[in-house]
Amino acid sequence: MNASQLPPAQTPAGTPAGQPETHPRSLYGGVVNRRVTVRDLAAAKQRGERWAMLTAYDSLTAGVFDEAGIPVLLVGDSAGNCALGYESTVPVTMDEMTMLSAAVVRGTKRAMVVGDLPFGSYQESPAQALRNAARLMKEAGVGAVKLEGGERSARTIELLTEAGIPVMAHIGLTPQSVHALGGYPVQGRGDEAAHKLQRDAKAVQQAGAFAVVLEAVPAELAAQVTGALAIPTVGIGAGADCDAQVLVWTDMAGMNPGRVPKFVKQYADLRAVLGQAAREYADEVRGGTFPDAEHSFK
Repeated sequence: MNASQLPPAQTPAGTPAGQPETHPRSLYGGVVNRRVTVRDLAAAKQRGERWAMLTAYDSLTAGVFDEAGIPVLLVGDSAGNCALGYESTVPVTMDEMTMLSAAVVRGTKRAMVVGDLPFGSYQESPAQALRNAARLMKEAGVGAVKLEGGERSARTIELLTEAGIPVMAHIGLTPQSVHALGGYPVQGRGDEAAHKLQRDAKAVQQAGAFAVVLEAVPAELAAQVTGALAIPTVGIGAGADCDAQVLVWTDMAGMNPGRVPKFVKQYADLRAVLGQAAREYADEVRGGTFPDAEHSFK
């Protein structure tokens, strides 16, 4: 059964004390005793509830987001830029994605953890995709995988979902194709490009994807796609009418240096906070005031 065919979850009038809550009242902090599932996301779409997704690459950060009530965490291949020091997502390997995904799973209790299939791990064939997706589920413990591509990835999505692996699709700007695209241009502008994106969206839904990321897509087009699909759309640079939004956490929290993309809102300046803490620590070490008696053993 495809995610779009799931029956709506019923919201109970009340749950007896001490009894597990079968259906969440809200994705934002609503599921406290189990992982968020694809059924929860499908039900949220049906009742019009929007939800947030963030990337995470380590157990400590993932734990903070989990406790904050973020229902879905993406172990994105954006780790290449944000954690591993690569210039793009292309060099990220399956070994790296498996290690990072396992760390995020270990650091969380409630959030659905989605692991990215990196460049070169699924393009060869659907069978290759199945092997690597199964590895992320078996070795890392993720609840779903994400892969790029619309119509061209439909057969792969079908095979994975038939094998019991939930798939989040990703269309519009696909960063793994940065060299073919010649950068990071907005996608879907013009009638032909808009029709192509709409076909891609319908193809991934038909193939069984439980959600689809729309990246760098004009807001009006993203709204049309969201209204036409039964599965949730997750926007990043795709306007406010998507069912959900995702940001790279290091962008959202002000950790990345330099210019941020137009669609990023910074909710903190953690780079400045950490820098100040490091400077204060170094100053105290140089001045001989750390460690003091309070931080020393007798």
